[in-house]
Amino acid sequence: MIEVLKAGALTSVQDLGRRGHRHLGVALAGALDALSFEIANRLVGNPPNAAGLEITMGPVALRFTQPSRIAITGTDFNAALGETGVSSWWSLPVEAGQVLTLRGARRGMRAYLAVAGGIDVLPLMGSRSTDLKACFGGLGGRALRDGDRLPVGPIKPHAGVTAKGVKTRNVFAPEAATFGVKAPAWSRFVEFDYPHQPPQYVGQRPVGPTIAVRVLRGHEYAEFDETSQEALWTHNWTITPNSNRVGYRLSGPQLERKVTHDLRSHAVLPGTIQVPPSGQPIVLLADAQTTGGYPKIGMVISADLWRLAQARLGGALRFVECTREEAYEALRATQRYLTQVEAALEMKQQA
Repeated sequence: MIEVLKAGALTSVQDLGRRGHRHLGVALAGALDALSFEIANRLVGNPPNAAGLEITMGPVALRFTQPSRIAITGTDFNAALGETGVSSWWSLPVEAGQVLTLRGARRGMRAYLAVAGGIDVLPLMGSRSTDLKACFGGLGGRALRDGDRLPVGPIKPHAGVTAKGVKTRNVFAPEAATFGVKAPAWSRFVEFDYPHQPPQYVGQRPVGPTIAVRVLRGHEYAEFDETSQEALWTHNWTITPNSNRVGYRLSGPQLERKVTHDLRSHAVLPGTIQVPPSGQPIVLLADAQTTGGYPKIGMVISADLWRLAQARLGGALRFVECTREEAYEALRATQRYLTQVEAALEMKQQA
């Protein structure tokens, strides 16, 4: 078991989401920064979709009742295991009774904790993710509270012999040494070119660094006037405090359509940029509804959704137009990074 001593602002059980049910009106849910989440699982020997914790802002304190293996990814949360500081993107042994403390995000927004064996809550519709909007999944369909206890699944043995006769050692055992992988921030695939003109913004200047995400034109992009189209790409958009896992509500110049007719309700996905009558866009996230009637001016590409997850309230987003082929190449580059991490871990297991 994991005992929750301090639950923090918003900590929930997540996996990679509840897929295949959008036609029934069921949201995806799951980790907002799926890239960090998957790496955390790989660092403790779990399948990529094993359930773990998404930690928003912090502070969080957890006690482990048995020896185990953990990994923290995402942004730096100034973490400590007992009295010893620990780094993100490392696989760490944990002794029975030790307390993990994540004091709070130094930058960015979310951290992810994977534990060997995974968080063993009841799966619903093929997923252990918490849908906070619909109040099901995870632990009682809610964020964690002080005093909660989380069951952990059995740790699978990883030592043995491969199909090619190569002996392997269990580097994920609780007693094994620490090791880490290169974080996405230190990888070239996260870089992309775009014009770096002086930032434009409306009202109060956003706090912290601006996060750039690549965007495809939406189905109703042509319905917006030229001023609004230009503003989408040239302004910094402030993430307002009334944002959550359903979506980021943005503040900036008012986007106006050239037409006034209503739209029929249509399918939307995480990353969809909707524009309600207020003219202030909303970027949908994992807990968002499956259909909507607002016009879609753009779509954040799948390969950049993890960047959105680390954008802080009060911070700024910059939308960078990209082509469909650039979006595909960004997805391929992300997969190449995951393949490199997987290959490095396999090599480490070879005795």
